[in-house]
Amino acid sequence: MYTIHAENAPKPTGSYSQGTSAARYVFVSSQLPIDPSTGELIEASLGAQVARCIANVEAVLRDVDLTLEDVCLLHVWLTDLADLSIVDEVLAERIARPYPARSVIGVSALPLDAPVQIEAIACR
Repeated sequence: MYTIHAENAPKPTGSYSQGTSAARYVFVSSQLPIDPSTGELIEASLGAQVARCIANVEAVLRDVDLTLEDVCLLHVWLTDLADLSIVDEVLAERIARPYPARSVIGVSALPLDAPVQIEAIACR
């Protein structure tokens, strides 16, 4: 197993890696809607925040020569499950069919008071 250190993704804020790779699998840590150039949560619409989370996942994958097409599982955390339709719209724009498997989890709070975070598992 090795860790992934992608320059174009937000830096970890705790004791975790942006991602790890083990055999054929790549595990991307949950990505908040953080602008990697500033390290700050973006203040934008939920759709833009979901797109930022996906762009951050994509940046970690790119570091190991993978793309969103290699994602086999997404975990999405939302502080308001009523926002799921917005998440679906953005994911449909960014991820091609066949769509990966997905879990959506409603939570009371996320780090930095973000409304969404997304993690991914990809396969080589």
